[in-house]
Amino acid sequence: MPTETLEEYLETIYKLAERGTVRPTPIAEALGVSGPTVTATLKRLESRGLITRSEGDVLLTDEGRTVAVDIIRRHRVAERFLVDVLGLSWDEAHDDACRLEHALSPRVMHALEEFLDNPEVCPHGHPIPSAEGEIVPVEGVPLCDIESGDSTRILQVAEDDDAMLTYLGSLGMYPGTTVRVCEVAPFKGPLLIEVNGSTYALGRDIAERILVTAADRDA
Repeated sequence: MPTETLEEYLETIYKLAERGTVRPTPIAEALGVSGPTVTATLKRLESRGLITRSEGDVLLTDEGRTVAVDIIRRHRVAERFLVDVLGLSWDEAHDDACRLEHALSPRVMHALEEFLDNPEVCPHGHPIPSAEGEIVPVEGVPLCDIESGDSTRILQVAEDDDAMLTYLGSLGMYPGTTVRVCEVAPFKGPLLIEVNGSTYALGRDIAERILVTAADRDA
């Protein structure tokens, strides 16, 4: 079995790959480590057949993807437990879930999922992989693409920025919340939105990290 460090790298590589080509520098930035540390760890991953390198790009092998998806599954189930059962906020749960994910055995995972009634998404709206490694993608559009006057329902929020999650939580902007776009400033300016009867200005850089769907669709 890979060490906790290698599991963290595989999880990070998988998430970065969802947004495009993976290079060593973004890995270092995501994990908060130095370039030489990333280089040394990537060599370890490659020697174990978990990644391949092609012209500087980092690619997961089939085995590497299996490990990455499993650790993501454990992390997201742990987050659901921490938020739904222990009452932690969604911005606090991430770090503790990072610690728990490495300690959850298949038996405990199965028991947790049954206890939580087999949740399909984490508190941030990201899909929880099945035990077989299958992931059902969440289909939606960024909030920044919604036109003025339209109402939407939040599906998913980027989970890698605790400060942003704290801010959105203070506005009540969780998955399932209805948001109405009142006005969109020109030239990529902020959005004026209505949430739970209150109006706020939301920067486009934040709005593009929130995935939404039409409010009148079935939840």
